[in-house]
Formats: sequence, structure tokens, C-alpha cells
Amino acid sequence: MNRYLVYTPPAAGHVFPLVPGLLRLRERGHEVHVRTAPDLVERLRAEGLDAAPVDERITASVRRPGGRDGVDGMADLLARGAWEAEDLRRAVAEVAPTALLVDTNTYGAATAAQTTGLPWAITVPSILAMRGKGIPPYGIGLAPRTGPLGAVRDAVLWKLVERAFAKTMLPGLNTLRTAAGLPALDSPLGYYRLPDRLIVLTGEPLEYPRTDLPAHVRMVGGQVWDPPAGTPDWLLAPGDPWVLVTCSTHYQGDEDLAARAVEALRDKPVRVLVTLADAYASHRLPAAPNVRVERFVPHGPVLARAAAVVCPAGMGIVTKAVAAGVPVVAVPWGRDQPEVARRVQQAGTGVVLPPKRLTAARLAAAVDTALGLHDRARAVAARIDPARAAQRFADAAEELAVRRPQPAATA
Repeated sequence: MNRYLVYTPPAAGHVFPLVPGLLRLRERGHEVHVRTAPDLVERLRAEGLDAAPVDERITASVRRPGGRDGVDGMADLLARGAWEAEDLRRAVAEVAPTALLVDTNTYGAATAAQTTGLPWAITVPSILAMRGKGIPPYGIGLAPRTGPLGAVRDAVLWKLVERAFAKTMLPGLNTLRTAAGLPALDSPLGYYRLPDRLIVLTGEPLEYPRTDLPAHVRMVGGQVWDPPAGTPDWLLAPGDPWVLVTCSTHYQGDEDLAARAVEALRDKPVRVLVTLADAYASHRLPAAPNVRVERFVPHGPVLARAAAVVCPAGMGIVTKAVAAGVPVVAVPWGRDQPEVARRVQQAGTGVVLPPKRLTAARLAAAVDTALGLHDRARAVAARIDPARAAQRFADAAEELAVRRPQPAATA
């Protein structure tokens, strides 16, 4: 039996995708301890996972007054790294794990993990930002291009992307590493070469074929999980098909997408469910007879009845929609969303509308186009096996624990 300590940021989008694999580990007889957002602790405990909140300073840094989400910026992620490092070391002392699973965005925890001597992995609940043959440079949302011109384009632009990420990421990350007695990195791409395993929660068809992955990388596929909840009566009522419109579960100022969606769909033969997440208390949408607005509704029951999804292309909702065979209108606002949106388009299971071109008329046309992709979306969904992804996740975690612990590094 192994004992896993799982460390995440206080962000549901980085926790929910892990749950199926963590439950599979528990079914195999292992102990699983999760450090996460305070409001997710009871949800995880209800699933039989041991859970406790991360340091309250980390949560407070994410939930600043004024609506800005600290998860958004690289500077914010790195600024709380010292708290994460302390928090992880404290959790290791309390839990006495045999292996560590640390989220990609918890740079301080990842730095501390490397000093413990324990086998450790970085978990990536999104697109892998790693060079590879035929893989476009990360962050721009470019489509793959084959042939000599494609190879030249990718080589040149990957260098520019690496330079840009180095400017924003390396100073803060190397400060954390120096404080921990670890050597500085000379490239931001080196971050993913550090762990014993890199467990990436995506794969084809929402990732391009990769033929040259390093030996420590495991692309396990997307896992789908929502907190158990009943289906609301209003969702069961007969009527026009539903279109789900979601804002980011972590605030990024994308309320305009919801407003344009109401305007675009108010006269369409559909029912519209808008979930505003953190913007629910502060943002008011125009009224329309076919529109219902909620803070959050578990996606599973909605997707079972949805004809399309309109979203900023967060990896969580996209994975769920594609697995359910529901076409997507992706309006990528930022973060990893341009990359996710492009993969939706390349898979043929949705369309992309750049936010700079967002109008009600264009969004209405994009929804019409997406509705015509129903058969293609169903065919793509048939290629996805979330249950198998959970098995692969557990397999990767068990591989990790085979490595014997090493003496802890000292600063």
C-alpha cells in the first residue's frame, strides 16, 4: 500500500479532473490525502478521500477583494510559492506520504517536493507546454503545420515563446529554487523535466499526436467528475434543447461572453443556461424568457440534455463537453484557452470565435455552425474513455511509488 499526498491550488478546475484517478487509487488499496481549497474539502471527504485545506494565506491571495483572481497571473502564482513550500513540508510531516502528486501551478510546492527525497510527480490538468515534433508553439493557439515550412515556423516561434515565458517565470521560480538549495533553471521548459513523472490529463483527440515524449511523461487522458447532485426539476421539464453558456470558474472578466450569448440566443428555439461562477453576485445579465442564470450547476446532467456549449475554452468544461458528444463554441479569453480552443477546432467537435470578434450576431452564427457538428461531436466522443483515463492515472501514480525515496536535499 502507498500513501499519496496530493497538493493542488485552491481551484476546482485543478482538483475535479484528478478525482476519478484518486478514487481508483483508493480502490486499489492506497491512501490518498489531498490539500486543496477549503470549500472543496468536504466534497472530497464525501467521496472517501482524506482532505484538508491549503494554507489560508494561499487561499486569501486567490480571493482578493475587488474580484481579481490571483490564479490568473504568473507573478501571483510565484509570489505565493514560499507559502506553498512551507505548506507542503508541513503536510509531508503530518501525512508521512510515500509519494507526492503536485499540481503544475503550485511552483513553491513543486520546488519543496524536489527537496523531500520522495518520489514525486507534477500533474497537468490541461495542454502540455512541451516541445515535440509537429507540435505548434504553446500559448498562441496556432494549428499544426506540416512540411519544411511548418518545421521552420515552429522552431522559430518556440524560441520566442520560450523567451517570453523565461522573462515572466524564471526570476520568481529560481528565487524559490535558490532558497531551497536547488540549482537555477535556464529555461522554463526545464520545469517539466524535474519530476519523476509528469502526468498530463489530456490526450487525443484533444491533443495532437506526440511521437517523441520523454520517458517520464504519461499522457493519461481527460477525466470527468462533478460533485454528486440531483437533477433540477427545471432541467427535466420538456421544451427546446438547452445551450449551456459558462464563464470561467475562476474569475477572468469574461462576463461579456455571457451577455453576448443572451443577446445572441434570446430569439432562438433553444433554452439557455448561463452559469456565471464568481461573477454571479456582481454581474446582471439582460432578461430573456428563454434564459436561466445560475452561479453553478453540475455539468453532467446539463450536458446530457445540451445541444451545444458556449465557453471560454477552459480544459474542464471542454473535456466534459467533448466526452459527452456536445459541440463547443470556444471563445478563448486567456490562460491556456487559445490552445484548448484550437484543439477543439482541429478535432472537428467545435468552432472558435476570437474574443476580439465577439458580437451577438457572430456568436449566433457560431452556435448555428456548432449545432451542425452534432454527428461529428458524437463520433469524437466515441473515441474517449474517461474510465480508462482514470486507470492510466492510477497506473502512473503506482509507477511513481516504485522509486525508492532518496535522502532529502538540504538548503
